[in-house]
Amino acid sequence: MQQLNGPTAFHTKGLTKTYGEGVAAVHALRGVDISIPRGEMVVLLGPSGSGKSTLLNILGGLDTATSGTAQFFDQELTTMKERSLTLYRRQHVGFVFQFYNLMPSLTAKENVELVTEIADDPMDAAHALSLVGLTERINHFPAQLSGGEQQRVAIARAVAKKPTVMFCDEPTGALDSTTGRSVLKVLQDVNKELGTTVMIVTHAAATAAMADRVIHFADGGVREVIENKTKLLADQIEW
Repeated sequence: MQQLNGPTAFHTKGLTKTYGEGVAAVHALRGVDISIPRGEMVVLLGPSGSGKSTLLNILGGLDTATSGTAQFFDQELTTMKERSLTLYRRQHVGFVFQFYNLMPSLTAKENVELVTEIADDPMDAAHALSLVGLTERINHFPAQLSGGEQQRVAIARAVAKKPTVMFCDEPTGALDSTTGRSVLKVLQDVNKELGTTVMIVTHAAATAAMADRVIHFADGGVREVIENKTKLLADQIEW
């Protein structure tokens, strides 16, 4: 994996994304300027359609910008070809989505191994599952796991590649408050213990209390950025 230097994980300038043309055009991002320091936990808040997931997809190399620039350390994401974006995702990025995207015919361990088999320097799948508290469920299939356990398998799968950054799109959206807190605690632990930059898109405003930085989105742009001087632990959050 390429060595990365510098204190800033992401920096965007004038980033736009437009879907469609003419009167039917949808302006998902309208000139977004942000900087994300390395190793922070960042929460992106805003209503549906505000642009936060679009930003996450561009920074994660899943989508391309219409204009503007997006840098990952010293790499310019907005000029990368598809092969370079694929390598970027493989080497540096872990994804966690609202729906777990687990293979139902594979055990928890085997689902994690889907990633470890293609990563450059992965951790052992069993170790990744131990980090999310699933050592005793390692040989269970998704149908034998609760929603929270399945989400923790998805997090273990992302963590196992030792990503520089983890993108989490509504990771607690399908979970109850108790299970949601347990999932957020895992993400907080990954951020603290592994130094992974974690970016979470969510509608749950309470999640902001555990972040280093909260970015409020509205109408395709950044409305406000708040830095938390004092963070709460995940299990202290009032849901």
